[in-house]
Amino acid sequence: MDTTHLHLLLNHFPIIGTLIGSILLFFGIIKKQENIKTIASFILFIMALLAIPVFLTGEPAEESVEKLPGVLDSMIELHEEAANIAIWLMGLTGFAALIALFLQKRKQELAKTTFFVVFILSVICFAAMARTGYYGGQIRHSELRTGSAESLQNGINNSNEAKGEKDDD
Repeated sequence: MDTTHLHLLLNHFPIIGTLIGSILLFFGIIKKQENIKTIASFILFIMALLAIPVFLTGEPAEESVEKLPGVLDSMIELHEEAANIAIWLMGLTGFAALIALFLQKRKQELAKTTFFVVFILSVICFAAMARTGYYGGQIRHSELRTGSAESLQNGINNSNEAKGEKDDD
């Protein structure tokens, strides 16, 4: 298994895991269930850790697909820019979740507010991660692109022209 496979294998976890963590944390806050808030925060922290290898394998994954027919540099750039924002938000969310767990363990009153802040961050983080995943999917899944048939054909034509090939249609 190379870094591209690792990137594709792991990239779904921070997206889905952040959604699950957010929903659980919301439920824990509403029901005032400390154990659910603990589990949710732990999930968010683990997702922040998992996001690191996903982010670090992004560049090698880019290098393995950037020359393939139908792959648009513009899609890679959108994905990369979204990933830069998402990794920072994920790190902030994971760190805040760790602080909330620490405050909860020490039975600090501030823990309640911190869990609420973690929830808000996790929702924002989920949106950023989902956006990143959406752009990543468009790199190889042209059917996700708006005007997909036209975009794909333009991408193939541009790629072929860059390589010095002719379109024989």
